[in-house]
Amino acid sequence: MENIRVRFAPSPTGALHIGGIRTALYNYLLAKKYGGTFILRIEDTDQTRFVPGAEDYIIEALHWAGIVPGEGQSFGGEYGPYRQSDRKAIYQEYAKKLVENGQGYYAFDTAEELDAARQADDTFKYDYKSRVRLNNSLNLSAAEVQQRLDSGIPYVIRLKVPEGETVHIQDMVRGEVNFQSNELDDKVMLKGDGMPTYHLANVVDDRLMKITHVIRGEEWLPSTAHHVLLYRAFGWEAEMPRFAHLPLILKPDGKGKLSKRDGTRLGIPVFPLSWKGETPEDSFVGFREAGFDPRAMVNFMAFMGWNPGTEQEIFSMNELAEAFSVEKIGKSGARFDIEKARWFNQQYIMASSEEELAKTVRPIIEAQGHRPTEAYLRSFVGMMKERVVLFSDFWTNGAYFFEDFAVFDEVTIRKKWKANDSRATFIPLLEQLDALIDYNSSAVQACVEGFTNSAGLKFGDVLPILRVGLTGTMKGPAVFDMMALLGKAECRRRMERAFDLFDQVS
Repeated sequence: MENIRVRFAPSPTGALHIGGIRTALYNYLLAKKYGGTFILRIEDTDQTRFVPGAEDYIIEALHWAGIVPGEGQSFGGEYGPYRQSDRKAIYQEYAKKLVENGQGYYAFDTAEELDAARQADDTFKYDYKSRVRLNNSLNLSAAEVQQRLDSGIPYVIRLKVPEGETVHIQDMVRGEVNFQSNELDDKVMLKGDGMPTYHLANVVDDRLMKITHVIRGEEWLPSTAHHVLLYRAFGWEAEMPRFAHLPLILKPDGKGKLSKRDGTRLGIPVFPLSWKGETPEDSFVGFREAGFDPRAMVNFMAFMGWNPGTEQEIFSMNELAEAFSVEKIGKSGARFDIEKARWFNQQYIMASSEEELAKTVRPIIEAQGHRPTEAYLRSFVGMMKERVVLFSDFWTNGAYFFEDFAVFDEVTIRKKWKANDSRATFIPLLEQLDALIDYNSSAVQACVEGFTNSAGLKFGDVLPILRVGLTGTMKGPAVFDMMALLGKAECRRRMERAFDLFDQVS
């Protein structure tokens, strides 16, 4: 395939929705598969919606996901600048070319005039029918137009959409798509503030940056008709990029498009990273902060619309790139199944080494005020990694490895513990454990088994007391492994504390 050049072109209007991550991923995979270039372009032509910090958020999110551009804003390259607000003069030049070659025109209509037109006709649109009676250069003499321009009268430049034509698009996902030009309006290309609209900037930048494939969300499909007309207007139609419009990402119940509000409503992440907005309603939890491995998120998002056609589900980034093809992207919407995302995460955690996990989990544990040794932390994550789904679960499910439990399983204790009698039975076990020279898992197990037999007890009488006494719960790793990690002194302290608590409820 030719030298692939693709771009991800988000707008810095807030947190990057997870759908944007999927768009970036599919572009990245196509470029990676064929040794091409993945470009980051910041489309900030609508300055009224610009949000400080959003651009940095986008870049950080891509880095975290491992979808790193080879060119673009903050990454360098020979086709910059890669932020559209820095390319204003370029767009003005091309907008003027549209007017000069008869494919565009100056429109001097005021906001009040356009409002009046809409009030007079609720189906009004600025098109081949209405433009002949509106305030634009198509209805004015050249001298009048020049006089208005010289006088500084505000204007926009509109695309002159031809009448009675069919605009054909061969979409890589959807096949042939046709639009009737009579249904299209004369879109504004250059706004009154001298900034381009998305349509002009998008086409000019894709052309100048030599983009070969445009992979973007389904919501941009209707705009593609105007984009094709723009390529045609500039004489670039024969070298247009190929288009691929991705299916919608649907709500978890499959009913309607996934929105940022669904995350708050359902308590699930729909952004890669957390975002703190000006209000709680505009603040969101990200996949990273919810405890996801970025590789799991990427694997999950890859399947949101694409399928390799095999039984394989777990892919490295290299494997995804090798298997990826735009032709395997489906047309129908993909349901955002957060339980599947959690399953992916669980698989990655279980497959990770203790060294990797310790590095990720340490900040979580330290945020709770604990500074375990590396050896202790690695042993901890090794015991817990098949019992968690999210990184945050290491603390939620395993806090007892670092501090005393606040509540315990009283139901089990009421069944197994008798005040005074049970304490008298178990004190000898604590003393035998204290006498161990090597306090390892095997030695502890042998000691407990010997005590159980000699005391005429059953394992079901002893192990629940040990487990709840140490952790407060009947869930968790093997008791003897936990005891070996906690150590002799800590186990004795915890059990004596537990006996006092058990006496109070029995």
